[in-house]
This record gives sequence, C-alpha cells and structure tokens, in this order.
Amino acid sequence: MTIPQAFQIALQHHQAGRLAEAETLYRQILAAQPKHADALHFLGVIAVQAGRHDLAEAWLRQAIALNPDNPGAHSNLGEAYRTTGRIDEALAAFHRALELKPDSPETLNSLGVALRARGQFDDAVAAYRRALELKPNYSDAYNNLGVALAAQGRGDEAVAAFCRALELRPDWAEIHNNLGNALKDLGELDAAIAAFRRALHFKPEDARTHSNLIYTLLFHPGHTGRAIAEEHRVWNRQFGDPLQQFVRPHGNDPAVARRLRIGYVSPDFREHVVGRNLLPLLERHDSRSFEILCYSGVVHPDKLTDEFRRHARQWRSTVGVGDEALAGMIREDGVDILVDLTQHMAGNRLPMFARQPAPIQVSFAGYPGSTGLEAIEYRISDKYLEADYADEEIGRKEQIHLIDSFWCYDPCGVEIGLNGLPANESGRVTFGCLNNFCKVNKPALKLWAQVLGKVTDSRLVLLSGVGEHRQRALKAFASEGVEAHRVQFVEYRPRCEYLELYHGLDIALDTFPYNGHTTSLDALWMGVPVVSLAGNTPVSRGGLSQLTNLGLPELVAHSEAEFVTIAVNLARDLPRLAHLRSTLRNRMEQSVLMDAPHFARNIEAAYQKMWQHWRASGSGLRKD
Repeated sequence: MTIPQAFQIALQHHQAGRLAEAETLYRQILAAQPKHADALHFLGVIAVQAGRHDLAEAWLRQAIALNPDNPGAHSNLGEAYRTTGRIDEALAAFHRALELKPDSPETLNSLGVALRARGQFDDAVAAYRRALELKPNYSDAYNNLGVALAAQGRGDEAVAAFCRALELRPDWAEIHNNLGNALKDLGELDAAIAAFRRALHFKPEDARTHSNLIYTLLFHPGHTGRAIAEEHRVWNRQFGDPLQQFVRPHGNDPAVARRLRIGYVSPDFREHVVGRNLLPLLERHDSRSFEILCYSGVVHPDKLTDEFRRHARQWRSTVGVGDEALAGMIREDGVDILVDLTQHMAGNRLPMFARQPAPIQVSFAGYPGSTGLEAIEYRISDKYLEADYADEEIGRKEQIHLIDSFWCYDPCGVEIGLNGLPANESGRVTFGCLNNFCKVNKPALKLWAQVLGKVTDSRLVLLSGVGEHRQRALKAFASEGVEAHRVQFVEYRPRCEYLELYHGLDIALDTFPYNGHTTSLDALWMGVPVVSLAGNTPVSRGGLSQLTNLGLPELVAHSEAEFVTIAVNLARDLPRLAHLRSTLRNRMEQSVLMDAPHFARNIEAAYQKMWQHWRASGSGLRKD
C-alpha cells in the first residue's frame, strides 16, 4: 500500500469516527515519512477530540511548521488552546486561520466560542451570524449563537436559535440541554424540564444534563423533596455506582499532629455568588492547622480569582482536565478532605467525586441541599435550613454537620452608601424582587399580586432580561387586578449598579420554593428588609436562616396568608421601615452573617470531626 493510499484509508476511518484505526494508520505513515504534514495535522485533530491536549499541540505545531499556510491546522490548534482555557492563544490561532481562509464558517464558529469565553458576547454573536451567512443550515453555529444570546439575557432570541438548530438536528442532545437552560432562565420551568428529559432520551449517559434537570427541579413549586430525592437516586445509579470500581483505599497519614490538606473544587473562584461567600473562609482559615488546595475550573479569572489564589497553598487549574486525570491529581496531592462547592450547578465535577480520590468528601456552598452522590459522605448546612427536612427527602442520608450560618456575607470591596426610605420621598411603597427570574413562578406572582392589592398605589420592581416572559408576568398580575403600570422591569447590570437598585426599594419580597440567598443578603446589606416564605426543603429556608440569625424571625411566614399579612403590615409602618433601613447594615455586621472568623472556625470544627471519625474507622472507603 502506498502512502497516499494509506492516507486515504486513514481519512475514511477518521471521518467514520473510527479514531483508533485512523490514528494507527497516521502513525504508520509518519514512521515512513516523518514530515507528512497532513498526517501530523490529523493526528493533532484526533488528540484534540480525545482530550490529549499536550500531544495535540505538539503535533499541530509540527504540522504548521511544515505547512504554515494550512488554515485548518491553525484552526485546530486554536481548538486545542481553547479547550485548556488558553483563550488568548486560541484567538490568535483562529485569526491566523481566517487570514488564510476568511470565509470558513467552521473557523468563524470556533472563533465565536473563544470570544464568548472571553466575555466578548457581541463579537461572538457577530462571528456566529457571519458563519450562518456563509452556511445557512449550520446547526452548530445556531446552537452556539443561542448560548451567547442567553448569556446576554436575550432569552427569546436564544430560544429561537436553539429551536432553529433543532429543526436541523432534532436528535442532538446538546441543543435540547441548552434550550432547557434558556427556558429555565426565563422562568419556563415545565418547558425546561421537558427539554432536559428530551436531551436525556437522546443521550442518557450525559451526567451534566441530568444535573441541570435536578437543579431545575429545585426551583419548581410542583416538585417535592421526595421527587428530587428520587431524581438524586437515579443520578447516583447512573453516574455514581459504575465508578465505584475505581475507588481504592487511601494512604493518607492519620497522624494527629499535622496540618490537614483541604481541597476545594469549584468553577466559581471568581466574581460569583459562591465565590463571594467562600472568600471569607479562605481568608480566615487557620494556616497552622489546615493547608488549602484549590482545584479551579475558572475559565476567565478575575480580581476575585486573584484573591483566592493568594490564600491557597496550592492552586491547580482544572480547565480541560478530565475526571480521571483530576481524580489522580487530587490523590497524588494527598488531599485529606475534598470539598465540592457546586453540587448540581453548572461546571460541577460530581462524576470525579464518584471516584472518591480523597478519604473524606463533603459538599457545601453551591446551594443548601444534597448532591445525592453516595461517594460524598458529608455535607455542611445550618440548623435553620435542615428543620423539617428529614421527612421530605426519603432515602440515602449523608451525615450533616450544622454550623451557625450557611452564608458569610462579604461586600468584596463594593462601597455603596445607604439612603433614606424611598417611601418617605415618593409617598408610596415600592416592593422589589431582584432574584434571578428562574425563581419567579405563577404562585409567587399571585402572592405578590395579593400584597400589591392590599397596599394602595404600591409598586413592584422585578429584575429580568427582556422578552415575552415579562408580558406573561404582567398578564398574571392583570388576572389578579394589578395594573401593568404598577410593575417595573429592570435589566441585569454590573454589581455596583445592581446594588444601587435597592436605593429605590422599601421592601424585598422573597421567592419560593427557592428563596433568595445571596440576593437577600444584598437587600439586607442595603437596608431593605426581606419578607420570606419558609418551606420544607433547604433551598426554601434560606430566608428563615438569614432573618432568624439577624433577630428578625417575625419577617418569616409559614403560610401564604401569613406572607401577605407580614408584607402588608410592614408596608403600613413607615417608621419601622425607616428604622430598619438605617440599622440593618449594622445589624448584619454584628451578626454571624458577617462574622468571617466564626464562620471559618465553625467549618474547621466540622472538618476536624470528619477527620477524627475517619481516623477511628481506619479507612476512607465508604461503608454500606
């Protein structure tokens, strides 16, 4: 067989997805002709597809050295860089590819993905639209366009892009998943759940999509803790149990007199609600007793990322690192206690935790509640979040360590002063809810309408992107007798500008069944009292925890009727509102909600108890 014949057969294998056969032939070609640029190029492509990034870069660079004018090699090198988070280098490679071949829809699509990763959403959208001009039925570009539009808060346009992509590829699970995320953000939870289930129908092995489904169920008023627990069990059977074969005994030194190695795993060591809540812990960790290692999935580091790095003894980027490799890294690092900070939110590494690379594994901080993963034996919560919960989640129970507050609020350097009570200036009470719109549902809208109906000339401010969901909300209010002019929508904005919105609010109305968490703390920090409705799952008891810790349990309702009564009575007591506005910030500063040393000691005490239990048991393996 001649080299050209071998190359053609290799390409046929490659195009048919028979990568092992293709790689074998490409290697044979190189053994005979070491400077065969195309064989090097396509070996690099296979390495990109397989996640062997160092090998991909080496082969693609050799191919480019032999044939510097090959736009495909430059574009594929950009893919290798992008998947490992080297976005600047990826952009340079894509731009070089486009210099050589300006009208490549594939390269334009890849460029858009890299631009999106840099947060350059307008440029990303422009790249996708140009790709679609060149290739009108390009489903990948429609899918990526939808992702970029959703990130800009352009939900309706995102949904339209995903639907067009599905017209072209109705069985593509990735698009159904992305459509589900976009619908969730619009508050269309039933449609979002249906989209996730369709995605799982086409790709049942996708742990990420199943996590998105579980996370969305937490927001839905029609799903109980029992239903969520059952979905947890399904997830664990599908993605956790099969990985138990990789669990091995741990050789961690059980000595008492040494620092414990705590490994934190998160994609959110950045300007993010989880990041802001965790920074006080890392800042206040006792370095004499604990050594901190951070496994960061942050694609775009920011100033907060720099702060996390400064407080970590060891920092490892996990961008582009597979679960098996990451588990091996953690085991080699000798981590004693590995902490999941994400649960089922985006970017989680739960399948990696299923390999149990550390003897003790615990979940915390992403949101209050379980992962359902049996390999994570512990979780950290607080006593207010867990009350009445045991009857709701039936099945496997991890050990729960209770601290005084699940949250530790830190403004993170944002300096915004307080103002006087808006009602005293405007002559009317302004309610508000600045939570993510995925928490806003029909029962909540109906309840808020009842409050507005009883407080004459009051207003309500809601935070949301533009789109038809605003009109659906207005129709829900109209059905309860609330005129459209009494409801104002404001768009998402940078953090400082978002906090300034509280200058116009007198009272915050909480969401349910997923309460506001950091959003409620923002309101309280800005002097705006929050009226909350407590439920029976941890995510529905955030208001109860925060307000009780502030000494304001009277603002917590345990029924819808009580919620209306509390909100209405508070709106009619302007002197009390003015007093709360002037004292809430100080009240927070004096409470456990902002006591970072206390927060750290609470969590460290939980770690020590876990470690003592492991030492006593003599094994880090889970015992059934």
